[in-house]
Amino acid sequence: MTLCILLFVVTSCGNKKGKSDASGTFEASEVVVSAQAAGQILQFDIAEGQTLEANQSAGYIDTLQLHLKKEQLQASMKAVNSRTYNVAVQIASLKQQIAKQQTELSRFQKLQQANATTQKQVDDIQSSIDVLQKQLAAQTDALQNGNSSLSSEIAALQIQVEQVEDLIAKSLITAPVSGTVLSKYAEKGELAAQGKPLFKMANLDDLYLRAYIVAEQLTQLKLNQKVSVFADFGRKELNEYKGEITWISDKAEFTPRTILTKNERANQVYAVKIAVKNDGYLKIGMYGEVRFGSNLR
Repeated sequence: MTLCILLFVVTSCGNKKGKSDASGTFEASEVVVSAQAAGQILQFDIAEGQTLEANQSAGYIDTLQLHLKKEQLQASMKAVNSRTYNVAVQIASLKQQIAKQQTELSRFQKLQQANATTQKQVDDIQSSIDVLQKQLAAQTDALQNGNSSLSSEIAALQIQVEQVEDLIAKSLITAPVSGTVLSKYAEKGELAAQGKPLFKMANLDDLYLRAYIVAEQLTQLKLNQKVSVFADFGRKELNEYKGEITWISDKAEFTPRTILTKNERANQVYAVKIAVKNDGYLKIGMYGEVRFGSNLR
């Protein structure tokens, strides 16, 4: 009895004697999983009816060429990185010359104060220091610009590596949601192309009945309203389930030929979706009826 309550299902006799307010078929939110990469399918072991968890691996597509491309790009990055200048080493010689000249300038300035040298000698040393400092600034700027250009080149290669890694990740076939495999469209060894459907799956634990109502019923329904759903198993009894209205169409449509509504004279109806917890017996496409309440009968 506890299990029946948890599954919201009760088997009742003589339900066909009552009149339903609407009818329709059970559906599920189906997801078609397509290939995100091109290549030969090397592994694809899933089977129809198999249950998969969200993000569970279902197979993979050949990634050899992608891995080789990634290695090539990484080698290019190393080559570019090897051309990076060590600015401190490159300008060390000029800095040493400037330091030496500054020492000489200090010595000659002291000699000038003692009238042991001329002003021209002091000015020549100062001029030499100025030239060396300009050379240092120019060389530092050139080296930094060169490194900046190389850094941009490395960054561009890194982006390409990340693009390849993304393609490698997309070569792994995974289940986007938890559910049951309904159909399988490809097999191991076949060639996959981007966008090619591989399999279809759906969460069969939560189904919904798509039913159709007439305008007079529309004004008496609301979202999250609790209703009774009856599944037709082809016997004299109808199995009753607890349902909840999750969607009501805001546009009228012509009555589907396969659907009988409470008011068969109506030309246009509104679609509604009623969520039902599946106990394992409900199947996609199975016929069902719904009763909204005594106020609608």
